[in-house]
Amino acid sequence: MKYTQGKIGRIFVLKFDDGDVLLEKLGAFVKKEKLKAATMIFIGALKKGDLVTGPKKPVIPPLPNKIIFKNAWEVLGIGTIFTNSKGPQIHIHSAMGKKLKTLTGCVRGKTEVFLVIEAVVFELKGVKATKDIDIRTGLNLLRIVS
Repeated sequence: MKYTQGKIGRIFVLKFDDGDVLLEKLGAFVKKEKLKAATMIFIGALKKGDLVTGPKKPVIPPLPNKIIFKNAWEVLGIGTIFTNSKGPQIHIHSAMGKKLKTLTGCVRGKTEVFLVIEAVVFELKGVKATKDIDIRTGLNLLRIVS
């Protein structure tokens, strides 16, 4: 295990509107506010999109089990944001529900908001961390900078 220490910086409250593409709007916000590291929590609903619900098999490198959801699901989630030379690297996991069904996974692609997503973003100051492609796994993983 590796770790870095920091402090909470600015705190933002965000409201995403119906039809917003969650990752695109969040990425634009991160660039505008020049966030280098942050964490976020959110609640609301997602209309349609892509979700990775774990690997197909527990092997390295993993092959993602991708699913497409539609018809609006209630959602709550948490994520991290770290910026590298390519820009914001956003990693969101969420639990989604509709009737008696539940999905849990990593939000991807052009996932759209239904009605509203309310989010709180906490800037992390002084942490020495980034995200980059890990050669072994092929995944965009957290890297603690020494």
